[in-house]
Amino acid sequence: MNSGTGKTALITGASSGIGQELAKLFAQDGYNLVLVARSDDTLDRLSDVFKSNYGTQNVTIIKKDLSEEDAAQDVYDQVKAKNITVDVLVNDAGVGLYGLFATDTDWEREKAMIHLNVLALTQMTKLFLYDMLARNEGKILNLASLLSIAPSPLMAVYAGTKAYVYNFTQSLVNELKDTNVTVTALLPNATDTDFFNKAGAENTKVTDEVQDPVMVAKDGYDALMAGKPKVVPGGLKNKSYEVISYVAPQEAMAAVMRDKMSQKPEPDQKSSNVAWGIGFGVAVLAGFALVVAYNNTSEYDRARYRYKLKGLGDNLSDLISSAIDTVIDTYQNAKTKVEHVAAKETPEEVLEEIEA
Repeated sequence: MNSGTGKTALITGASSGIGQELAKLFAQDGYNLVLVARSDDTLDRLSDVFKSNYGTQNVTIIKKDLSEEDAAQDVYDQVKAKNITVDVLVNDAGVGLYGLFATDTDWEREKAMIHLNVLALTQMTKLFLYDMLARNEGKILNLASLLSIAPSPLMAVYAGTKAYVYNFTQSLVNELKDTNVTVTALLPNATDTDFFNKAGAENTKVTDEVQDPVMVAKDGYDALMAGKPKVVPGGLKNKSYEVISYVAPQEAMAAVMRDKMSQKPEPDQKSSNVAWGIGFGVAVLAGFALVVAYNNTSEYDRARYRYKLKGLGDNLSDLISSAIDTVIDTYQNAKTKVEHVAAKETPEEVLEEIEA
């Protein structure tokens, strides 16, 4: 049983997913906890688990829907009324919404999403950051997303809110650089939580490649404690996605993301083959656009991209640069294959060429 650190971490969205896994990590390290979510029953159960398994000394439960007006102010007021000093703030609470913006999605749900993902996070940060600066000590973790640096058709408003979170966080990193307060952005790829079910996107292709929330939380926790400005969990693969989002034409990235967010095909073989062919075509077109754009850039722009790669972190730049070279070579080969496919005259010949 740990003796506690005497410090307190406040985690929003703590009842499930990445937020719950982060709460576990803080509990294991002896932090007192303030857990905020809409379900107090779940939080009560978590409180019992943390106290019995990790010896957590103090767990404060605040039931609050942060999508409501001035909810963040109410959370702050409750914390102050209990004389709790928040040493670490984790803005994890957030939701998504799936569908075509113009015709499929509901404005009231979008408005609530913007309030939760943007307004509540910003107000929570402002309130607790002020106190941290007065002490010249503190840490904040904001949950962004890999979608914060790429367009995402079919989740346009969600991606927009996460772009705000990422930009906002990096701006604060600069403002706070001469203090002992740090802010970190967590940019996970699709993660195995209840997010896609709540967003109405449970049958999308991207759900076939979701990542472990335990891993995402651990990478985010380590980066937070190290005071890093951002972290992309999941190793080289996800960091390569980050680099591609910087150098690829936005039209190409939108096409790739549209395919990932599209509905899974029916299980019958014929439909699967057709859908696979369409997906392959989208990927090739996106890749071809990337190659053309890269080959047609000036030496100045190429140098600028290489400079960006070098700034991505310590010993990763060479690995990521190599990954980008591999991606470009792969797309060059794919382009050649598409040219062979285009030369075929019958559907049977086309399918034979694609399956080769």
